[in-house]
Amino acid sequence: MWLVTLLLLYSLQEVHSEDVGSTRLYFVNASLQRVTYSSSVGVSLPCPAGGTPSAILRWYLATGDDIYDVPHIRHVHANGTLQLYPFSPSAYNSYIHDNDYFCTAENQAGKIRSPNIRIKAVFREPYTVRVADQRSMRGNVAVFKCLIPAAVQEYVSVVSWERDTVSIVPGNRFSLTSFGALYISDVQKEDALSTYRCITKHKYSGETRQSNGARLSVMDPNESSPTILDSFQAGEVYAGQSIELPCIAGGYPSPTVRWLKDGRPLPSDARWTRRLTGLTISDLRQEDSGSYACEVTNSFGSKEVSGQLHVIDPLRVTLSPKNLKTGISSTLFFTCTVEGSPEYTITWYSNTEPIVPDQHISIQGQHNDTLQITAAQKFHSGAYQCFASRKGHTAQDFSIILLEDGTPRIVSSFSERVVNPGEPFSLMCAAKGAPPPSITWTLDDEPVVRDSTYKTSQYTLSDGLTVSHVNVSSPLIRDGGVYRCVARNSAGSAEYQARINVRGPPRIRPMRDITAVAGRNTYITCRVIGYPYYSIKWLKDGMQLPDNHRQVVFENGTLRLTDVQKGADEGTYLCSVLIQPQVSINQTVHVTVKVPPLIQPFDIPSTSVGKLMYIACVVSSGDMPIRITWHKDGQLIVPGSASGVAIETKEFMSSLQISKVTLKHNGNYTCIASNAAATVSWERQLIVTVPPRFVVQPNNQDCIYGKAGVLNCSVEGYPPPKVMWKHAKGVGNPQQYHPVPLTGRIQIMSNGSLLIRHVLEDDRGYYLCQASNGVGSDISKSMILTVKIPAMITSHPNTTMARKGQTKELNCTARGEQPIIIRWERGDTVIDAERNPRYSITINKKGDEVISTLKLNPAERGDSVFFSCHAINSYGEGRGLIQLTVQEPPDPPELEVREVKDRSMNLRWIQRFDGNSIITSYDIEYKNKSDSWDHMYTTRNISPTNNQANIVELHPACVYSIRMYSYNKIGRSLPSKELTISTEEAPPDGPPMDVILQPMTSQSIRVTWRAPKKELQNGVIRGYQIGYRENGPGSNGQYSIVEMKATGDSEVYTLDNLKKFAQYGVVVQAFNRAGTGPSSTEINATTLEDVPSEPPQNVRAISVTSDEAVITWAEPPRLTLHGVLKGYRVVFWSLFPDGEWGEMQNITTTREQVELRGLEKFTNYSVQVLAYTQAGDGVRSNVLYIQTREDLPGPPAGIKAVPSSPSSVVVSWLPPHKPNGVIRKYTIYCSSPGSGQPAPSEYEANPEMLFYRITHLSRGKQYHIWAAAVTTAGRGNISSKVTVEPAGKVPAKILSFGGTVTTPWMKEVRLPCSSVGEPAPTIKWTKDSEDSAIPVTADSQRQILSNGTLVLRSVKAEDSGYYTCTATNTLGFDTIIVNLVVQVPPDQPRLTVSTTSTSSITLAWIPGDNGGSSIRGFVLQYSVDNTEEWRDVFISSSERSFRLDNLRCGTWYKVKLAAKNSVGSGRISEIIEAKTHGREPVFNKDQPLLTHINSTHAGLNLQGWTSGGCPITDLMLDFRPKGTWAWQSLKANSTTQLFLSELREATWYELKMKACNSAGCGNQSSQFATTDYDGSTIPPIKSARGEGDDVKKLFSIGSPVILVTLGVALLFIIRKKRKEKRLKRLRGERKKREFSVIVKNNRSIDTPVKGPPQGPRLHIDIPRVQLLIEDKEGIKQIGEDKAAVPVTDTEFSQSVNPQNFCTGVSLHHQALIQNSGPLIDMSDIRPGTNPVSRKSIKSAHSSRNRYSSQWTLSRPSQSQSTASARTLTSDWRTMGSHGITATESDSYSASLSQDTDKGRNSMVSTESASSTYEELARAYEHAKLEEHLQHAKFTITECFISDSSSDQMTTGTNDPADSMTSLSTPSEPGICRFTASPPKPQDYDRGKNVAVPIPHRANKSEFCNLPLYMKTDPFFRKQGELHDPCPAVPPREASIRSLTQRAYHTQGRHKTLDPAKQQALTLGHSGLGSLGASSGTATLPQRTLTMPSSNTAATASTSSTSSNPTNSNKVGGSRDSLLESSSSALGRLQKQSVGAYSKSYTLV
Repeated sequence: MWLVTLLLLYSLQEVHSEDVGSTRLYFVNASLQRVTYSSSVGVSLPCPAGGTPSAILRWYLATGDDIYDVPHIRHVHANGTLQLYPFSPSAYNSYIHDNDYFCTAENQAGKIRSPNIRIKAVFREPYTVRVADQRSMRGNVAVFKCLIPAAVQEYVSVVSWERDTVSIVPGNRFSLTSFGALYISDVQKEDALSTYRCITKHKYSGETRQSNGARLSVMDPNESSPTILDSFQAGEVYAGQSIELPCIAGGYPSPTVRWLKDGRPLPSDARWTRRLTGLTISDLRQEDSGSYACEVTNSFGSKEVSGQLHVIDPLRVTLSPKNLKTGISSTLFFTCTVEGSPEYTITWYSNTEPIVPDQHISIQGQHNDTLQITAAQKFHSGAYQCFASRKGHTAQDFSIILLEDGTPRIVSSFSERVVNPGEPFSLMCAAKGAPPPSITWTLDDEPVVRDSTYKTSQYTLSDGLTVSHVNVSSPLIRDGGVYRCVARNSAGSAEYQARINVRGPPRIRPMRDITAVAGRNTYITCRVIGYPYYSIKWLKDGMQLPDNHRQVVFENGTLRLTDVQKGADEGTYLCSVLIQPQVSINQTVHVTVKVPPLIQPFDIPSTSVGKLMYIACVVSSGDMPIRITWHKDGQLIVPGSASGVAIETKEFMSSLQISKVTLKHNGNYTCIASNAAATVSWERQLIVTVPPRFVVQPNNQDCIYGKAGVLNCSVEGYPPPKVMWKHAKGVGNPQQYHPVPLTGRIQIMSNGSLLIRHVLEDDRGYYLCQASNGVGSDISKSMILTVKIPAMITSHPNTTMARKGQTKELNCTARGEQPIIIRWERGDTVIDAERNPRYSITINKKGDEVISTLKLNPAERGDSVFFSCHAINSYGEGRGLIQLTVQEPPDPPELEVREVKDRSMNLRWIQRFDGNSIITSYDIEYKNKSDSWDHMYTTRNISPTNNQANIVELHPACVYSIRMYSYNKIGRSLPSKELTISTEEAPPDGPPMDVILQPMTSQSIRVTWRAPKKELQNGVIRGYQIGYRENGPGSNGQYSIVEMKATGDSEVYTLDNLKKFAQYGVVVQAFNRAGTGPSSTEINATTLEDVPSEPPQNVRAISVTSDEAVITWAEPPRLTLHGVLKGYRVVFWSLFPDGEWGEMQNITTTREQVELRGLEKFTNYSVQVLAYTQAGDGVRSNVLYIQTREDLPGPPAGIKAVPSSPSSVVVSWLPPHKPNGVIRKYTIYCSSPGSGQPAPSEYEANPEMLFYRITHLSRGKQYHIWAAAVTTAGRGNISSKVTVEPAGKVPAKILSFGGTVTTPWMKEVRLPCSSVGEPAPTIKWTKDSEDSAIPVTADSQRQILSNGTLVLRSVKAEDSGYYTCTATNTLGFDTIIVNLVVQVPPDQPRLTVSTTSTSSITLAWIPGDNGGSSIRGFVLQYSVDNTEEWRDVFISSSERSFRLDNLRCGTWYKVKLAAKNSVGSGRISEIIEAKTHGREPVFNKDQPLLTHINSTHAGLNLQGWTSGGCPITDLMLDFRPKGTWAWQSLKANSTTQLFLSELREATWYELKMKACNSAGCGNQSSQFATTDYDGSTIPPIKSARGEGDDVKKLFSIGSPVILVTLGVALLFIIRKKRKEKRLKRLRGERKKREFSVIVKNNRSIDTPVKGPPQGPRLHIDIPRVQLLIEDKEGIKQIGEDKAAVPVTDTEFSQSVNPQNFCTGVSLHHQALIQNSGPLIDMSDIRPGTNPVSRKSIKSAHSSRNRYSSQWTLSRPSQSQSTASARTLTSDWRTMGSHGITATESDSYSASLSQDTDKGRNSMVSTESASSTYEELARAYEHAKLEEHLQHAKFTITECFISDSSSDQMTTGTNDPADSMTSLSTPSEPGICRFTASPPKPQDYDRGKNVAVPIPHRANKSEFCNLPLYMKTDPFFRKQGELHDPCPAVPPREASIRSLTQRAYHTQGRHKTLDPAKQQALTLGHSGLGSLGASSGTATLPQRTLTMPSSNTAATASTSSTSSNPTNSNKVGGSRDSLLESSSSALGRLQKQSVGAYSKSYTLV
């Protein structure tokens, strides 16, 4: 049971108070409290309140008066919008146009009102603004203020400032404050040359005004104390806003500013910012209130300005509770919570009416913030509002209260139950009502008293529910019965009852007698206790009840009597309880019935004053005694003379008598009768009628137009008379009256008077006041209303125009009551026409109007002001405002160029004075600056609404002159100031021309085109974008774009990595600095067919016969064909038992099967099948092995038979060339001719035996002998027959056979030489040399066995050759020759790099010599450059290129290649290094490093990092405060922005950033400073100067630096000494070795002089320096290989590590000779080849064996660190008419970098041909210019700088016009690839542009034609000639001459042999000879080696004179010798008679 109780309580707590419902009120804009508008515009104001459902919206004045409509002045729309119309000044009414309004919203929920809204109209008044002149010292601050009249200051604000008619843009030295002042900081003298104006704008009318022009006087600084120029005062600002406190001072020295708050320095707060304009505080808070002081101080004094700042927190009101629904008589509390600034006032409203405290309502609290309603009634329902107001600002909140009938109701109760004695039970009763009810309990009508037996409790929940409990802990029988709970409150009561039965013997409690009231219901309860019982019965007068319909007996024993009647229901009632069968207990109760009084109804007739009145009240029934009383209007009537009423009362009746009725007797009369049973009443109204009469009669009245008027009319009577007003227009006799329409403007007052709130002129006329009340006749009275019109201007022009210089009349019409005086004013000045002859005033009267005319003669520009006419009479004054505009042609506009583009320019202009006429249009004229204005272009009729225009259709990069005119209706202005501008470049208008696609490979297409037409280029073409896309099924149709730099008029680009055999569409676009032009028409091309990438499938081979096999296969997958399948090729070759491969054969077929016929019998074959297309053969299938079947063997390859004795011969033979199987045996046949034997004798020999002795033969008899081989297939063919005759003496014969023996190297070889003879022969072995035979002697590697066999152990390549074995005895000799071929591993391939990408490197190679055995494959090894982890790739022997994929981006790789044959792997190629595309990250200089800095944070722009083509993987940052040691490190993701936090404020920081990718790391460093706490910046760090400890600081800082510097210097000196010693030792050893080589080979020696100090080296990658051979005049190109590739000597490469020495190449160019013909590269002549035909002839040049890869182009210097170098010269020679002519050549050296690390750093990758750096190209141009290679085309095809450089790249050739005349130094070393071609033949005669000097000393005429660098050489100057003999310097040479005075200085050239000695060097052709001056022949170009001393040079030179050029080898020069050559060698060179040149340069 307790659980049930708890659950019930929980369910009750879930009951909430009911909501008010869907009816609600709300505010749309409660913050609207002020509206200001222009009188010329008007305003519409929606009601800020609303409701749901739709509320009734009404407007009121703040006084509570209703708003009425005033025609054309004010109107309230049906939707609640208040509209105030525009009005003239004379119609102004402060009651309407400047008043407080509020709006209400009302619906069923209540009525709310908005806060008061101040509505104010602003007139259009004339005003002027001005600026005063100012003075300021240079370097100080100047302050200009815009002075605005106080009358309009509230509505006018400064919008901008102008300086000399140009708007001032804040920034630099100019600042605009928030209150409109202009500050000029750091005043300069030039500031005094300008005028300054302010521009203002009216907030509501939109009118702008321009002030006068003010000047600034600038004075020189003069020592003075500070002067306050601008300051602040006290003010109030709302919280959350910003405020600027100005504080500007002047003085010298410039004063410092210090701010204080409440006497203390400003605390640190980022919201406070100190600026030039003062102190700015943002996001104001209340704690910012206080006293602020600004102290300005300099050395001559100080000033202070202070002010109080009050920060006001806006008011916020919260009213609680909200939307409460409760019952009548409740007590309510409302709490109004106000937040914001204090000192506010609270006002309470109920349904928009101010609340007045009464007996129910009280206002409490310190601020009246609590409202209490006690015993709330129904009328207290509605909306309650709390308003908080402070200084014009109001905030409010409201609550809706709904009060209902609060009569209690039982919502939860208990039920009837049975309990045992002692069993506790609990009863609960819950009731709800308003106010919450109280609950009482009864038991059988007896109150339940709380004691030890009964425990009662009661409480009220938050929702108003009252709960009461009765707990009986130990019930007895007496505790049973009917329990009743009764809930009561002030509104009523409610009850509930139920029986509780306690088991026990039943009995009946004694019952009290009952008194019942007749006519009502009565309940009689039988108070039975105990249980069980059978039944309860009621009896009356012995009869069991009920016996009629009015009696009801309930089961619980209760008897109800309905409508009790006295006779029937009064008496004794018996309650009988059956407790056992036939056993009952009884109890009686007596009921007494009381009868209440019954009043007979009566009426009171109406009467009139003075009559008698008698009213009787009779009681027709009721128990006596009855008391009767009278009440009037609820008050007891006291009879007497005072009331004039007499009352007479009898036993059951009473009468009321009035002797003389008066008006006071009107009212409600009530007769009240009462007895013991009840009280009843009867009420009726007495009406005393009085006819109406006037209390105040209407009289004629005057009212003033626009004012309020009251027409008095007061009446009385009863019933109260109804007053009606009628109106008849006119002033004569009234014709007809019409009811006056009652509106908000016209109302009838409570006393009957007529109120006209706003009198109009139409209101004049007759008015009739008529009253009636139905008693007697109506009364009426008429009156006349006269409307007095105040003087008003009825007609005047608001604005009017006048032409300057013409007469203008201004008319003003006034009306109103006469007399009227009219006064004219100009601005604020009254016009006196008598004193100013330009003005005249005339007045005319026309009816009731007065017309005044003001005449101006003539009108001037200054008359463009406001004129006003004032009309004045006795009733008021009217004003008419006329704005006169004097019109004239406009002033010319002030034109400025806002933006210049390619084909357009944007012009902006300011029309300062429009001539007071609307600008109708503008004209802009422009022309080419060089043209006259007669050839101008015009843009006409530009809209006057524009202040800017775009001039289009201009030509890019052109200079234009521009001027402008403005037009108005008056005319055209003068031209504006002429401007000159230059248009920018524009994207090209035309596409590239002649686009041609040429498929180059299966994955590349070469695109060629020409530049767009010149007139369509619109600037300099910078490059091109090539777009290409695949036009095939499955392609997405999107273009891929590549970009290249422009190189000239014709361009070429190769698209790589395309799909094979696919159609591509290509478009080309040109771009310049401005953008990209249109694309060309798409042209389609298909990449070439490629070979299939997969072999045929399912290859099978079947051997059919001994010489036939069948090969079958299936077609490769279609997608792998890459072209049209042409057929298949079956490649097969035999594998011989000795490991050698037979000749590779192939068969072509279109079928998928082929029969191989004619195969070698019993031979192993390797078979591969491939498919081929037009492009060639595809991938071969895996090798398939097959063996043909055995067959009959062939004949033995050779047979010998020699006599060995008189009866025997020895037969020897060779195995068959084609054994066709396994030889099982040999059969030897012997027959003797003429012996008569039919068959020869047969002898068998084992297959291992190759000789046989036949015995038992006859001496002197001839025998025929032959042999045959036998296999399992049978006996083969027989050998040839030999004839032999046994003899006794046998000359020496050799049984062994000669021939070729092939063997791998390092094996042991046996060369047999078995012999016979008698006597025994002697054996001798010899080896053939070129012209002699060398005997073979036995040693550790060679041995001759006793049987004559020559044994060679560990054979080598040099053991190859012809060996002869000679057997000799006394009778003769015999010889055999054996050709020994030693197979060696193959020679190293020549490996090069073809192309690279970001992830791949494509390699190509040329195999070397195969070593005598076919190459079986290649092994490619590669590794990352800085590691030794090599990876192997195995490549087929047929491949000549390979692509390494999946490589790291931007990474150097080392690659090497070796070939394999049957012997093994050959020599590894040179390790070449190549780099995949990509570079380390670089920070873009155009990007800001820091995006945001404040006092504690700094934002970093990580987006500025460019990846260099490889994704950035790591980003590291280090930063520290400047001056500290510890770095803070931070790693960041590669995002766009990063913030450094927790920085120190006002501190300088150092920042280092490092971004890394797979190519490397890029670094960026910077410094930045955090701002001060107020956002101000801090100055740069300056060196601090102490007064006493400077020396200590200097010592403490300098000592470590000095010590470290000394230590580094000492270490450097030690290392340098050691290095010099080591280099000296190496040089000595190398010189000895080189000198010995020179002497041995008879080489010529030259010694150069020392050069200038070395500059930065330029590393150049020259895998192949291509010397292009020009085909002139139909001469055929010579040679197949046009590439002259510098190589190193064999012996030199074997002795020096190829990665650690410098290899040089000298590029030679044509000399100044007249020979013609194509040039030939002589350095590529191989042994045994003709340089012209490449046929086999002997040559002196050694064969090349390797390529050089990376080169350093350098000029030697004294300080340069050296290493050995070889200069291999590629010669250019000319084919003359008599053969090859040697020409003099200059050498240009490029050498491999000795520093591997530096070389790697400088060499990045092999980029595409279009990506060359512009700076590097320029530097290279200088080198060519210095060398005078203008006519030798050096085309830079690939050139780039290391990753750390960001220079752009270009390509091009060195045409003479492109040579640079100024030095441009690349910032980083780089790599170039270039091709070189000799000068054209037609250029040979150009003396001033020669490529190479002539070798003889020139005469004067020749000297003048020499290049400049030759003129500066002492060799070409005559002795004693100091000045230049040439009269003038050609312009080209002048530019060259300027270069010679730079760091480029001429060095001595290599000297060559004199003409006499050179004769020995000719090639035997008569046309070749010396190039000396006397002979005119050409000298051979020399391979020179420079030596350090003249002695060695002389020796070498002497040795070279006897040398044979055909036997000489190439020897390179040592860089050491170049570096250490003595300058004295120059003198020795000058004394010799030859002048060939060789120069080396360093590009700087």
